Order: sequence, then C-alpha cells, then structure tokens
Amino acid sequence: MRLEGKVAFISGGARGMGAAEARLFAAEGAKVAIGDILDDEGRKLEAQINETGGECLFLHLDVTSESEWRSVIRSVVARFGKLDIMVNNAGISAHGMIEDVTVEEWDRVMDVNAKGVFLGTKTAIPEMRKAGGGSIINISSQLGLVGTEMSSPQYQASKGAVRIFTKAAAVQYAGEGIRVNSIHPGPIETPMTAASSADPEVKAKMISRIPMGRYGKAEEVAQAVLYLASDESSFVTGSEVVVDGGWTAQ
Repeated sequence: MRLEGKVAFISGGARGMGAAEARLFAAEGAKVAIGDILDDEGRKLEAQINETGGECLFLHLDVTSESEWRSVIRSVVARFGKLDIMVNNAGISAHGMIEDVTVEEWDRVMDVNAKGVFLGTKTAIPEMRKAGGGSIINISSQLGLVGTEMSSPQYQASKGAVRIFTKAAAVQYAGEGIRVNSIHPGPIETPMTAASSADPEVKAKMISRIPMGRYGKAEEVAQAVLYLASDESSFVTGSEVVVDGGWTAQ
C-alpha cells in the first residue's frame, strides 16, 4: 500500500474529485479525514469508507474560515495522532466576462479557491513540522496555466494564484521536508461540471479543445494526487502536474 501509515486531510472531500481522492487514499492504507460544507454527502462518504475497511473522519469545514481550519486540524490530530498529507481540493466555479463580474462575485471565488488554499497550507505546516515532513497538494486547474473565454476571470485568476502560491510555499518549506505541488485538471466529470456539460453545445465546444476528445474522470485526477502524496514523489516539490487530456499542449 502506497500510503500505509499516513494521515491525510482532503478539503472539499464530500464529492467529485475530493471523494475519489478519499476513496483511493483509504484503499492505499491512509487514515483519511475529509472536510466540506456538504454535511450529508460527507457523512455518507465517511460511512462508506469505514464500512469497506478504511478509516475516515468527516468534519464540517468552510475553507474561508481560519478558525474552522484550526478546529478541524486539531480534530484530525486528536483522532489520528498526526498529519502527513494535505489536499487543498475545495473550489467553486463561475462564469462571466470581466465587465459583468461584480466585486462580490470576484471576492467569493477568490476567497474559496485562493484563500482556502492559503489557510489549508498555513494550518497544515505546523503539524507536518512535528511529523518530520509532509506533502501538500493544491488543486488548481489547466486554467491556472492558460486563459480561455469559456470561464470567468475570477476563476482563472484564483487558479493562477494557487499555482504561484504553491511554488512560494515549496521554496519556503523544502528545507523542512514539506513538499508542496499543484495539480491542474482539465474538464473533469464531476458535479461541478454537470450543469455546463448537460448543454450539448457547451460540451461539444469544451471537447473540441481537448485533443483526447473526452472529459477526464475524477479517478484519473486522484491517481496523480496519490503520486504526489506518496513517497514515490520524494524529490518533487514546487511542480505542477497537468491532467487535462492535452488542452494546454496546444
């Protein structure tokens, strides 16, 4: 098992990519805690993982709240004894042209997607230091690397911020054995993309940008996250792993 003896926390872990990561981590031997505002879905996943022989703890978490982050990390350490892996997965999407975006809409997306990653990283570092090191994986997007007219400026700005924040954190904490990397998924089949992909025109336009000709699966992203969480990536920090079917290769 690739994560035997490890303790992981995944924000936004109740569904979508976060849930796929939680299931995979548990199958690979990790004790997993998930945080989300979706309490019912989070508790359901917690029960499913525990019923199939894994160890999972669900905790309510608003990633924009520093006090809630401190509380959940305390709970994780109290339950499992330490923290080795942090996956900052929680995120929201948005649409609109720059002129149409309100300040409130801009702030909401930046708060969840960028500030949430900052707070997750900030609260994880002291516990990873106690554990002698760790791995932080921040979920960005292919739109944190390139721009498009098919998404909002605030979403793309937030994901670009995650990419550079990841590099800053990696450089600052490499000497303490704390690795920090980012994952950049392209369009993935998740509840977050379900509404837009339900429109045949929108889906066809999205797929036309993907050389592999399809949306990715949450499990395909989870495999990349697993690599960065495991000791197999022990000399990898400050890097980005792109899982986008070729979108950014063009």
